[in-house]
Amino acid sequence: MTVETRVIVQRDADIVTARQLGREMAAQAGLSGSDLTVVATAISEVARNIISYAVCGEIVLSLTLKNGRQGLMVVAQDEGPGIADIDQAMIDGFSTGRSLGLGLPGARRLMDEFEIVSKLGEGTTVTMRKWRR
Repeated sequence: MTVETRVIVQRDADIVTARQLGREMAAQAGLSGSDLTVVATAISEVARNIISYAVCGEIVLSLTLKNGRQGLMVVAQDEGPGIADIDQAMIDGFSTGRSLGLGLPGARRLMDEFEIVSKLGEGTTVTMRKWRR
C-alpha cells in the first residue's frame, strides 16, 4: 500500500504545509536529523518555483521502497510555461525571474535522486527522492 499526500501549491502558506508534511513523512520513512531539514528545504525550493513561475501546481509526497531501502519521494508538478533550457536552469545563478537561481540546482544537491521533465507550454515535473541512510 502506498502512503501518499498531495498539497496544492498556489500561495506561500502552501509551501509551509508541504514542508511540514514532507518532514513528517520523511520521519515516517526513517530519515532523521539533518536529513529532515534537507528534505524540507528541497520541498521549499520546488514549491517556491511553482508559485514564482507557474502560479499553481501540486506537491505529491509518498513513502517509497527500493532495494529494501525506505525513503521519501517528492513530485512537484505544474502546468506552467515550462522551462526552455533545463541544462541552463540547472546552473547555479541562472534565473529567468528575480531569484538567485539556486532553487533547482540546490534541490538537486540536497536530494539523493533528482529528475526534471519540462515541456514548453505544458509545464514541469520535478521528481526527487531521499533515502534513509
